[in-house]
Amino acid sequence: MTTNLVRLLECNIRNSKATVAQRTMRVFSSQQEQSSVEDDEEFRVLNLRTIKQQARRRVIKKDAVPPPRTTHMPVDQDWSAVWSGPRSFHPASVPLPLRQGYTERGAAAPSKYANAELMKIPNFLHLTPPAIRQQCEAIKKFCTPWPKGLESEATWKAIFPVEVITTDYCHSLPTIRHPEARRVTITLNLVDLKFDAHAKDKFLRLVGERYNQETGVLTFTADRCPTRKQNYDYALYLLTACYHESFVTEPWEASKSEADMEVYLFERNKAKLSAEAILNWNVNGEKQAPSATYAESVEKLINEGENEYNIAKYKEEVLKMLKIAN
Repeated sequence: MTTNLVRLLECNIRNSKATVAQRTMRVFSSQQEQSSVEDDEEFRVLNLRTIKQQARRRVIKKDAVPPPRTTHMPVDQDWSAVWSGPRSFHPASVPLPLRQGYTERGAAAPSKYANAELMKIPNFLHLTPPAIRQQCEAIKKFCTPWPKGLESEATWKAIFPVEVITTDYCHSLPTIRHPEARRVTITLNLVDLKFDAHAKDKFLRLVGERYNQETGVLTFTADRCPTRKQNYDYALYLLTACYHESFVTEPWEASKSEADMEVYLFERNKAKLSAEAILNWNVNGEKQAPSATYAESVEKLINEGENEYNIAKYKEEVLKMLKIAN
């Protein structure tokens, strides 16, 4: 019986120790949780602003700048292959120590690198003599031989009497079209046009100041249209219209009097009747007419004015007509 009691006491002691250990573990775990909660509540920070994470900048890898082309250009290179057409100035392609720009007194002009003055002006680096010679050889196959019989200037002026004058400008403006380049001038001699007396008189009235009486040159200038081709067509139209209109006779033109004539005509004035009356005074037979030289001297005296030559010529013809010895 004593043995049973000892066993019972040992079992109770074991159970009591296990219970105490479990309670101890529960208290320790609860203390840890409480301490962690207190730590969180003590060090927790309230963020009112959101902090953006800085984005990493992209690093752009740049290739190394090669040396200028002029450093390894051969002396006997084909320049037309380097600068084949019109373009802006490029310092690395021109093997010349060019300088341009305004500087203070005594200072050297800016070099060709990063020089805006050299880049903004037109250049003629593509029109070197070898390049022009090469281009002429290339277009020679499209050209025709010079026509035979037009070797002298007088010959081709007789065949092609109309002369067209235009002007091309080289300038530095935002537009490549110069406003004065559209102007077209057409000139020709009046003697190259075929007129009768009526048509010539009417033509001179139509053209007005376009005809120069001293040189005998007729000039038509057109600049109203925006392009050169349109002004050329308009100038030819003016010349053609005036020429064909001069041959048209209107009914009201029959009332034209001597005061309306631009030049003095011996055949249509009273001077002819006076000369015939003097020559045929007291003559019953065949009537005489004034000579052509006398009529020409009278016309020159009135049209060109009184000068020493015209007065002497008129005197000579009058004495000859009256058969008076000088």
